[in-house]
Amino acid sequence: MGNFLAGKVIAVTGAGRGIGRAVALAAAGEGARVVVNDYGVATDGTAPTGEVAAAVAKEIGAAGGDAVAVADDISTMAGGQRVVDTALEAYGRLDGVVCVAGILRERMLFNMTEEDWDPVVATHLKGTFTVFRAAAAVMRRQRSGTLIGFTSGNHQGSVSQANYSAAKGGIISLVRSAALGLHKYGVTANAVAPVARTRMSANVPMELTGMGSAGDVAPLVVYLLSDRAAEEGITGQVYSVAGARIAVWAQPRELRSACAEGGSWTPERIAEFLPGAVGVDPMPMLSRLSAMEEAARSGARPNA
Repeated sequence: MGNFLAGKVIAVTGAGRGIGRAVALAAAGEGARVVVNDYGVATDGTAPTGEVAAAVAKEIGAAGGDAVAVADDISTMAGGQRVVDTALEAYGRLDGVVCVAGILRERMLFNMTEEDWDPVVATHLKGTFTVFRAAAAVMRRQRSGTLIGFTSGNHQGSVSQANYSAAKGGIISLVRSAALGLHKYGVTANAVAPVARTRMSANVPMELTGMGSAGDVAPLVVYLLSDRAAEEGITGQVYSVAGARIAVWAQPRELRSACAEGGSWTPERIAEFLPGAVGVDPMPMLSRLSAMEEAARSGARPNA
């Protein structure tokens, strides 16, 4: 057992499997008391069971740690509140939340239904909001705490996961909003974009270079939850972690601008001026489409 998070209470959603489980175990291993949340569903969000969260809580206890399980659905306001309430009831405080829970329902945009869209956005984006919202109220009173959302490199866009990508992009904006709104209360907020072998990534065609494991992601999360990270003022950031590689994403900013002569534009004038003077910012994902399509055809997929 380490002591990087000694005395802290950490809640982790999606903690029954994969990255969430790795984070919960790592936090407990560094001295935190852990609230293990997992609705226990399949990757598409169906067939919930409370046994998944309970098993990880027992695993932490067997290793000498302290954990409680809560199997609520965090895509509801009541479920998000219950995660926070469980921490307060069991341990009297809450120092960090890590929102990993997510599901997948893949479709091309032109085939995507409301039933494909709503549950994915609800679990990822709303599920992060419900826990952040409940935790922020506690942390504001404490004048300390850390919020961590899980995003993805797919926030850049995805061929067949528009629902997932939209939710992951929303989580980045939510994290930045939390960082701005809670800064004066001593609360930090950051996002992590993992590249790791999990059951959710097992069926996604992609390049295998740099693919890490769930365990590779946990040390970064533990650091971001720590006093060391808070003392460095790390907030409003997006970090990716792939195996041994950690990177920070750029903040949104304007690249180039131009003003119309005379104070107004016409479509014709824009057509003449915009391509050369303002231009575009090339999409990295567009240049990778051919390689991704070839990987899909050949069946090259990450190992589960």
